[in-house]
Amino acid sequence: MARILKCHNLQSIWNIPNINSLLVAPAGVRLFSILNRPAPNYEGHVPLTTIERGVLAVGSAVGSLLNPRRGDLIAALGEATATPYFIYRLRDAMLASPAGRRMLRDRPRITSQSLSMPYLRSLPSNTVGHSYVSWLDREGVGPDTRSAVRYIDDEECAYVMQRYRECHDFSHALTGLPVIVEGEVALKAFEFANTLLPMTGLSIAAVTKLKKGERRRFFETYLPWALANGLKAKDLITVYWEEQLEKDVDELREELGIEKPPDLRDERKRLRDLRLARQAAEEDSNRAS
Repeated sequence: MARILKCHNLQSIWNIPNINSLLVAPAGVRLFSILNRPAPNYEGHVPLTTIERGVLAVGSAVGSLLNPRRGDLIAALGEATATPYFIYRLRDAMLASPAGRRMLRDRPRITSQSLSMPYLRSLPSNTVGHSYVSWLDREGVGPDTRSAVRYIDDEECAYVMQRYRECHDFSHALTGLPVIVEGEVALKAFEFANTLLPMTGLSIAAVTKLKKGERRRFFETYLPWALANGLKAKDLITVYWEEQLEKDVDELREELGIEKPPDLRDERKRLRDLRLARQAAEEDSNRAS
């Protein structure tokens, strides 16, 4: 008993914390581990430990580099790397904008139910809405392909990421870049300069999957365009696209500070036609000789 009292006195003199107090979380703080996962903050939310988030980031980065068409891996990479800073920067940009604040209040979604595709097709060809639906039709995609955010803890920031994800095709329509890998890499470079989201920057690594001529075109034409326009353009996350559908698309580009790049599909077709013409000429020359 004397030894126990002596130890207790030493703890008091030297201000040594009781070991039991170190095992108890402070008031209002819940210990978080794989075996003690907190309740989700919104529907579909999956809380992650720091280790789990790191594993998700590395795994999705490697997987999306091996297969740049895996949209689910790109989405997971975006969520795993958006916190703690980058998604809050986008949220603050929305809070600093009147349109952004209204979006955070209204929580609009971009789906085939919220946007009438027949109505957009009926708009004049120079409008934002018609340009958007024409791009969807040309590329064979739709607005319902964006997966729900799951791995961002803050509910408001999760909406910001969802909004960015669903507005991605408006950026495609505004720039005219197609959904092929070369077009996606160019748009991701533009988005990185505009949003600073790490996923958009990491996605540029998919340039290694391009052919030699495509890589040269990217570095000579589309990367300089992407960085220059992404940096000077207004924050696209603050654009309330639903309110811009009837606006002239060229006026909106000018208002946002975006110059449309050379049409990538036309450029690829032009080079393909030149290559076929050259091959045909060589075959005719061989036959003649």
